[in-house]
Order: sequence, then C-alpha cells, then structure tokens
Amino acid sequence: MVRHAKSSWEFDVIDHKRPLKERGKNDATLVSQYVVNHFKRPDHIATSDAERALATAHYFQEVFKVEGAHFEITHNLYDFSGHKVMETVKGLPDDCDTVMIVGHNHAFTSIANMLGNKYIDNVPTCGFVQIEFGENQWGNITTGKTIATVFPRDLKK
Repeated sequence: MVRHAKSSWEFDVIDHKRPLKERGKNDATLVSQYVVNHFKRPDHIATSDAERALATAHYFQEVFKVEGAHFEITHNLYDFSGHKVMETVKGLPDDCDTVMIVGHNHAFTSIANMLGNKYIDNVPTCGFVQIEFGENQWGNITTGKTIATVFPRDLKK
C-alpha cells in the first residue's frame, strides 16, 4: 500500500484534481527508489484516479516497469472510508501474487491496521506499508502480517 504523496492546496481546483507539491514529488522519488531496491516488483499496481494518487503511482510504475493492463486506474480507490478499497483488494486478480495499491487516508491507515498485525498511528503521505497474506485468493483475505513500513521521514535521517 502507498498513500499518495503530499499534495498542493495552492490551486483552486476540486479535491480530485489536486496535484502533488514539490515536497510530494521529492518524497515519491525517494520512497519509490528505496522500495524498488528493497522489495519485490508488484505484478499489478492499482491506483486511485485522483490526480495526486495517480501522479504518485506513476513514480512506482516507472521504477518497477509495470505496464499495460497491470497498471489499473480506478475510481474505487478514491475512497476515504475503506469500503471501496476493500472491495478493490478482494477483487484483485488471483494470478497476481504481489500487488501495490495507491490511495488515500483515512482509508489506508484503517486498512493497514485492519489487515496487518502492527498498529500504525498514521500512514503519512507517500508512506509505504507491506502486508503479507497466507491466502491464494484475494477474495478470501482477512488478516495478514505487516512485513515493512517505509515512511519518507525514515529515509531522510
């Protein structure tokens, strides 16, 4: 899971169209470069269609070289409660072993805590959380094991 990077409030646009601010672009570069060097390549990336999430997802898409039908843009991940996020996760293709989803809080912190076994107070912007499941079908997942978190602040020390 990746929460979108820091977005800008300086433009007079609807929430869905808010772009990344410079700090968000820098964090997306930093986190995606770290993740590509330390974690397995996702078979599939699904992202919210909101500008800030899609822009963040493109950083990961580029470093992992995920293309075509394996890069999915969906309005269901433009969700703040988590209901549509869970629908999306449970509907992922079973032939995909490793999947990355890119979206929004409060949904992502809630989902990380619901599905993982490590409490996370807040998934920050551009925060990455890896959860592993002992299940072969996405529709059957319940809880898994939180394997790793990568937050921009941890990489800036």
